[in-house]
Amino acid sequence: MSTPQSTPQSTPLSTPEDSWRPRLVALDIDGTILKWVEGSGTTREEIAPAVKESVHRALAAGAHVVLASGRSPHGMTNVADLLELHAEDRDRLWVVASNGAVVFRYPPLEVVHEETFDARSAVEAILDRHPTALVAVEERGVGYRVNSQFPDGELSGDMIITEIDELLAAEVSRVIIRDPESTADEFVALAESLGLQGTNYVVGWTAWLDLAPVGVSKASGLEYVARELGVSADETLAIGDGRNDLEMFEWAHRGVAMGQAIEDVLAAADNVTGSVYDDGVATELDRWFG
Repeated sequence: MSTPQSTPQSTPLSTPEDSWRPRLVALDIDGTILKWVEGSGTTREEIAPAVKESVHRALAAGAHVVLASGRSPHGMTNVADLLELHAEDRDRLWVVASNGAVVFRYPPLEVVHEETFDARSAVEAILDRHPTALVAVEERGVGYRVNSQFPDGELSGDMIITEIDELLAAEVSRVIIRDPESTADEFVALAESLGLQGTNYVVGWTAWLDLAPVGVSKASGLEYVARELGVSADETLAIGDGRNDLEMFEWAHRGVAMGQAIEDVLAAADNVTGSVYDDGVATELDRWFG
């Protein structure tokens, strides 16, 4: 297990660390609690026992554990199940999905808050530059409506081929743009050059662009949950590894980056833990709940 490495703090912590303990733990999924293990010609999702045990120590200590991901709701419930976050003696889970655009309770899955927007102009501007790009909009409970098939394993659930005009006919909570022939750096430059008025955007590890309503992020979703739970950002620990975790790091009292994160994410964090393959979440949680 890796030892946490200190990095420059993005904002000063308002309470001395030796007297602070998180009441809300916000966890990203992919690359944070979930790693991918290859074998027998397939790749499977796996949560390390040490990570699961550390999450349960946090729960036993009375902390609220909230999953916060870019995944859609139906792609997150299986992770909650793997972690065994829900139990008869606990309240139903709060989960932040779609990069903050959707907040739901589980089990059963019940959407309690959703932000939507008109994505047509932004998507059309992107397709003008990348006419062969793939576009996806969530079809809740089923999968996604897409203009063309995404690479295997990139979207959860079924893919329903749909014309672009129909995809964008109504307001949506999130749009995914993917171009397997481009790079993440090219998509960063594209988003900056277009300005994307009326939307927020996040670029992933590859040429993957998430569009969401302005002001919506994991931080806004967590703010909604924190109010419902009666806790605050100053009582929150957030752990993640991607560009879509930057607002969450800024919002939370303590933002911790996974060791394999890109430089922009490492620099924005208050601290860096081990990589997902070194059980970095367990290293950080054991600091507070070990």
